[in-house]
Amino acid sequence: MERSVVKHQYSQKVADELKHFLADTYALYLKTQNFHWNVKGADFYSLHKMFEGQYLELAEAVDEIAERLRAIGSYTPASFSQFAQLTSIEEEKNEITAKEMLQKLAKDHESMAQSALHMIPKAQKAHDEGTADLLIQRSKAHDKTAWMLKSSIR
Repeated sequence: MERSVVKHQYSQKVADELKHFLADTYALYLKTQNFHWNVKGADFYSLHKMFEGQYLELAEAVDEIAERLRAIGSYTPASFSQFAQLTSIEEEKNEITAKEMLQKLAKDHESMAQSALHMIPKAQKAHDEGTADLLIQRSKAHDKTAWMLKSSIR
């Protein structure tokens, strides 16, 4: 099969999955910022600072993923209602302990890393190495963040 036909055949699937990944990244950004604002306890300062670094990194990732969607010719969802429909990240509406925050964020980052790894072969099949590279980098970032979060649990 000719490369352009293969790319067209799979690129819409890649874009659709990347939209979900964008929504998940945005939801995780918002959840992390929530925990930054609401953490309390003996480890307040260190967790407050760690969560801040994590939500700032996620904010950059949101922009990078959204721009990648535009670069591959796809519309970028950008509203709360669109993100709410596309995300699989559960928002936190209740006051929870610092330990629970760490556990929930670690689980979410592990899930994000797995999602990225799941999408990489699809991007490669579509001959979209730019998206594959982005997903590899995101998987590494989520793996590292999950490790840091899990290492902070007492």
